[in-house]
Amino acid sequence: MSKRDFYDVLGVSKGASGDEIKKAYRGKARELHPDRNSDNPDAESQFKEANEAYEILKDGEKKAAYDRFGHAAFEGGGGRPGFGGGNGDFSNAFSDVFDDLFGDFMGGQRGGGGRRAARGSDLRYNLRVSLEEAFSGLQKTINVPTAVSCSSCEGSGAEGGAEPSTCPTCSGMGKVRAQQGFFTVERTCPTCSGLGQIINNPCKSCNGAGRVEKNRALNVNVPAGVETGTRIRLAGEGEAGMRGGPPGDLYIFVEVAEHKLFERDGVNLYCRVPVSMANAALGGAIEVPTIDGGRGRVQIPAGSQSGRQMRLRHKGIPALRGGPTGDMFIELAVETPVNLTSKQTELLREFIELSEDNNPESKSFFSSVKSFWDSVKS
Repeated sequence: MSKRDFYDVLGVSKGASGDEIKKAYRGKARELHPDRNSDNPDAESQFKEANEAYEILKDGEKKAAYDRFGHAAFEGGGGRPGFGGGNGDFSNAFSDVFDDLFGDFMGGQRGGGGRRAARGSDLRYNLRVSLEEAFSGLQKTINVPTAVSCSSCEGSGAEGGAEPSTCPTCSGMGKVRAQQGFFTVERTCPTCSGLGQIINNPCKSCNGAGRVEKNRALNVNVPAGVETGTRIRLAGEGEAGMRGGPPGDLYIFVEVAEHKLFERDGVNLYCRVPVSMANAALGGAIEVPTIDGGRGRVQIPAGSQSGRQMRLRHKGIPALRGGPTGDMFIELAVETPVNLTSKQTELLREFIELSEDNNPESKSFFSSVKSFWDSVKS
């Protein structure tokens, strides 16, 4: 039986455009797919016939040959394996249908997806700041080693900025197929590494990559209130893409250094302040430092013990994304005097004799100890 005219198979005229041929093929593929025509024994052969017609007519060179010579142009293996002689297997047909029907829904990643230039990698930069810088925020210049677009070829990878040519191995698809029994295995093209294009005359500055290694100086705005683990994203400041592809992003991870005076907990600050035993007993005012470089005045109540806290409101760290500024907490550390003189020792002994009733916590503790020992003996 002689083959039907490919234009008749798809139901289009000889002067149909590529989009019209593709649209007609999709309609035929949906209509004739064997999975949807289990009751039609001719569905598979008609389906393969439509695929064979589309395979020829979608390609400009094959279409021109068909228009001039008809089916004779592909006899004896002139067409693509599996289609020219009409003996193609169902697995190749199904694979092509999957590409054409569902490629658009997959974001164009199948088939022609290899022609897309590769996006550059995202970069990470670790930035260490002081607690004072985290409190006030700052503008900081950082040097980032990265890959930037080659100025000699304007990122194309070709000498003089010439356009790359279509890869002859995959015909610009970026992928090649190999038949394994019933299945068709698809893999990245080894010639063009999936780009779908090759550089015939590579740029001497970048060796065809379209990018070169370089240190870049970037100004970074570090907002007030950052803490360890804060991530700052600079869009488009990462590594340049291959052969004109879009750049990646730069992510700056902030680490806030420990401070000699202050300990941070969220937006609050804690400052441990030593006070003498006498000052803790008598009470009084003391001056403490604040993170902004100023001074705060705190009143110590008479009889304060170690660990007692006083609050200075709004003397902490500003919230990163708005909200009230934190507080600063002053924690007292009552200090026991050392290296006493004989006079100081004598006065302290006299003080001890006179202060038996001035240590309520000690009196309560030792009373409990005496009760415990008495209960053990009994």
